[in-house]
Amino acid sequence: MTIRVTSIMVDDQDKAFEFYTKILGFVKKREIPLEEGRWLTVVSNEDKDGVELLLAPLGFEPSILYQKALFEAGIPAITFNVEDIDKEYARLTQLGVAFSMEPTQMGISKLAVFSDTCGNKVQLVQVL
Repeated sequence: MTIRVTSIMVDDQDKAFEFYTKILGFVKKREIPLEEGRWLTVVSNEDKDGVELLLAPLGFEPSILYQKALFEAGIPAITFNVEDIDKEYARLTQLGVAFSMEPTQMGISKLAVFSDTCGNKVQLVQVL
């Protein structure tokens, strides 16, 4: 068993697509129109056949409440691995990304957290 698709709820698919591609560097994998929104996935530019990230539109009240509660509690909705977190932090900060936690060592990892501008906290992790 493997993971093919995982998702993150976003309050605006177009805005999310811009952020996840232009700022984070992911590339579009699939875009399929649906009755409401679309099936819109991105993948790592380094692994185009890897796990797809579905930018899922907030479609019903419980998902809106869940996303808001996670954000307000400072809990990341998703975590991405990076090779050099300090370099990635500098690059993203230069692009105007708002970090709520700068790179911080915790045990055998270094973590940073930022807002994706679409209602979510995103965590970066570098295993040391």
